[in-house]
Amino acid sequence: MKTDLSALVAGLLFGMGLMLSGMTNPGEVLGFLDWSGVWSPDLIGVLGSAVLVSLIGFQFARRMDKPWFEAEFPALPRKSIDRPLLMGAMLFGVGWGLAGYCPGPALAGLALGNEEVLVFLGAMLCGGLLQQAWSRNRNDG
Repeated sequence: MKTDLSALVAGLLFGMGLMLSGMTNPGEVLGFLDWSGVWSPDLIGVLGSAVLVSLIGFQFARRMDKPWFEAEFPALPRKSIDRPLLMGAMLFGVGWGLAGYCPGPALAGLALGNEEVLVFLGAMLCGGLLQQAWSRNRNDG
């Protein structure tokens, strides 16, 4: 129960941060990604603060014997940088650059009543289902 509650609180905090910072506005994100046009540097502070909070959080977690709400830290998977990872990262980046959304801000955008995000979320779900089918066929064959 504590784990679920902490995940809910963390998700709500993350979503609120996305909304307050403007990351749920695809125009703001596209303005940041458009270096050749009218570039908007507004999101540098958001990215910088995310890196700073992560750096502090990871340093804090390294000194802990166990997480607050679990018996032990989960084992990190050993995964090499391979073609599917690179292709997925590239597709994610192209999609983010074209739509101005990534999954977290898109879900937070739903809370703001942004209807256009439904198209993105539908496409994201279809892409996930296609990837599952492709991976299943690849492993079976």
